[in-house]
Amino acid sequence: MKNNPNIVIIGSGMAGSGAAYHLSQNGVKAKMYEMNKHYGGQTSSFTFEGKYVFDNGPHLSFTSDARIRELFADSIEQDFHTIPVKVNNYWNGHWVKHPAIAHMNGLPADVITKCLTDFVNIQNLPTKETYDNYGEWLIATYGETFARWFPMRYGQRYHTCPAEKMNLSWLGNRLYKPKVEEVLNGAINKEAPNVHYVQECRYPKNGGYVSYLNKFKDLAEVHLDHTVSAIDSKNKKLSFTNGTTIDFDQLISTMPLPELIKILDNVPEDVKAAAELLSASTCVLVNIVIDREAISDYHWTYFYDEDFSFTRLSFPHMQAANNVPKGCGSFQAEHYYSKKYRPFNGDLDKAIADTKADLIRCGLLKESDKILFENAWVLDYANVIFDLDEPTASKTVLNYLDQIGILSAGRYGDWGYIWTDQSFASGENAAKKALQLTK
Repeated sequence: MKNNPNIVIIGSGMAGSGAAYHLSQNGVKAKMYEMNKHYGGQTSSFTFEGKYVFDNGPHLSFTSDARIRELFADSIEQDFHTIPVKVNNYWNGHWVKHPAIAHMNGLPADVITKCLTDFVNIQNLPTKETYDNYGEWLIATYGETFARWFPMRYGQRYHTCPAEKMNLSWLGNRLYKPKVEEVLNGAINKEAPNVHYVQECRYPKNGGYVSYLNKFKDLAEVHLDHTVSAIDSKNKKLSFTNGTTIDFDQLISTMPLPELIKILDNVPEDVKAAAELLSASTCVLVNIVIDREAISDYHWTYFYDEDFSFTRLSFPHMQAANNVPKGCGSFQAEHYYSKKYRPFNGDLDKAIADTKADLIRCGLLKESDKILFENAWVLDYANVIFDLDEPTASKTVLNYLDQIGILSAGRYGDWGYIWTDQSFASGENAAKKALQLTK
């Protein structure tokens, strides 16, 4: 390996931290540049008025990777909660345990009958090795009635894209495929067992989710408030909006692929066109604190009703008591938009007002509750949208980056549906490649 290789990391989130960790383990202290004035990237947490903690979107650690689980725990001196996760749904005014396909008890009889009939009927149908789109897979897996009333409806609210226009590359184990016995039991038994893919998770007791990065942020030479404006891949130079320019031997980027392509020099037209086809959702996060702790028995709730402003709701005070003062409760509501499918009009005040109205409508917020704090912000990149354009477009972009020697990592660098532990590992893998290239 070259003596003291000049390895630069763009971004200080999970992937950037993973890269910095692996490099430090190999005796290299990288230079890290973060566009924000704080460390953490997508993993950031914010404390308002010195007492209300909200993450930059809901974050929980439920990794099965024992090594990364221990790294995170050591980073906060083992100061975490282990939370037995409870998840539910709100569908047409009904509260339904998650996943709904295995917990239909309590829904209207005609809904249960139609869903069960379709689900039983598809059991004898031949299965396909591949499906043309996510919508086709849902109908083949759950039956048309349940598919259209539940996951297809929620999916469009969350991804902003119709199921028929989505591919299946992201799916993994995210949607439970139950046995007939489980579906029947859940229809007649109110206490059907929990089959959600997340059974328990960990969360720091203090400081929000970003605390998991406590011991990683000193492993690199960190420069905050540095926005990259141009990358000269041939001459290996990085320029910033503040006018400074630096050299690098190897570059690890955790930037979203479309943003990275915009600032690279001499990008071929076909690669530019592919990058423009890549879509991600935008999330408006609305945060509310009230003077009551007992809000919900569940840690997060999926909302299916199209006339509700938010798509998913979580309760930060249930993740860690220190996220709010004693006796208080907190909401974080997620509203999803995208430039391609559902543009956001920019009205944050309306998002807050709509959230409060809908919380009252579903009974989680009472007219008598005192609101102690409220705010909202926009998360420009929330989730990759795996539409039918995505597979070819992302492959074209990633292949080009590989050709010019730019190492891309993380959720938006890999352009994948990956969780925080996977993002950390993605950064580690990029760092391994960077070290190999400096030999």
